[in-house]
Amino acid sequence: MSESNAYAEAGVNIQAADTAIELMKGWIEKSRRPEVIGGLGGFAGLFDASALTRYERPLLATSTDGVGTKVAIAQAMDIHDTIGFDLVGMVVDDLVVCGAEPLFMTDYIATGRVEPEKIAAIVKGIAEGCVLAGCALIGGETAEHPGLLGPDEYDVAGATTGVVEAAKLLGPGRVRPGDVVIAMEASGLHSNGYSLVRHVLLEKAALPLEGHHDDFGRTLGEELLEPTRIYAKACLELADRTQTHAMSHVTGGGLAANLERVMPVELSATLDRATWTPQPIFDLVRRVGDVSQPDLEATLNCGVGMVALTAPDDVDAAIGVLAQHGIRAWVAGEVTPATGRGGAVELVGQHPGW
Repeated sequence: MSESNAYAEAGVNIQAADTAIELMKGWIEKSRRPEVIGGLGGFAGLFDASALTRYERPLLATSTDGVGTKVAIAQAMDIHDTIGFDLVGMVVDDLVVCGAEPLFMTDYIATGRVEPEKIAAIVKGIAEGCVLAGCALIGGETAEHPGLLGPDEYDVAGATTGVVEAAKLLGPGRVRPGDVVIAMEASGLHSNGYSLVRHVLLEKAALPLEGHHDDFGRTLGEELLEPTRIYAKACLELADRTQTHAMSHVTGGGLAANLERVMPVELSATLDRATWTPQPIFDLVRRVGDVSQPDLEATLNCGVGMVALTAPDDVDAAIGVLAQHGIRAWVAGEVTPATGRGGAVELVGQHPGW
């Protein structure tokens, strides 16, 4: 018995992995930037760092993340070309909040069995997400883990690297009293809180993924797979054209907890829920699961995917910039001197209709 046949008997198909690479090459090429050196297939992705010489003091930024249990919905629906957008959104938009331009990204896919078309569909979504974010997909790894993952199971993760001029670094040190909290609409659940969503809707209520919902205009499964909105290019333009002092990507932990991460201890922020209505999927989770509002807001983004803290004189310009990128945004609150716990974010009022 040859070594290759022995490996195949153990559950690893090298030929299938090679086929997957061939299928994904075209999509990866679409995300290419001029600084990328070489092509797919090397041991490492190469990026020409001489591009950083235009910076006076370049700070490299990096972010790593996955998409959590949202992959279980993709597997159940047998739809695999959207989960890549979620991965890009999770890593790139964590990076961009400090003002860093994403330069390149790598991905990691672990699966119980390599099905070339499925892997290529996942990478297609990642590459298309990279195009939206303006970064290059320069490499990755597909690992076959028979016995550890089921034949139809997979998980995805990724990492991105970016750069920001030190003098333009955004964060708590720039935030001032009177700054306006600009909320940017989420496309839906994005990629956080799916353990709660799956427990409430699929396990507890036993709602079918294929069931059509008038509130969504599509099936529950399609609603749950709505890709994460990628804010990177819009946020970079916002930082360049307005006096935006800090931004927060609303992921695990919810709106208040993530905004607190960019609040200085001497200030606080108050947001008014009455300024927006979360999409119907959030209300469905709340009602069907009898989930309390504090629990919901500590787990899901509740309709706000990104927040910017912007000088009041630039609010109209900021909302205009975001509108040009197709992002609905609104004034949700303001920053004031702290009177209680420093750096705290408080949500007041109630969402219309809730």
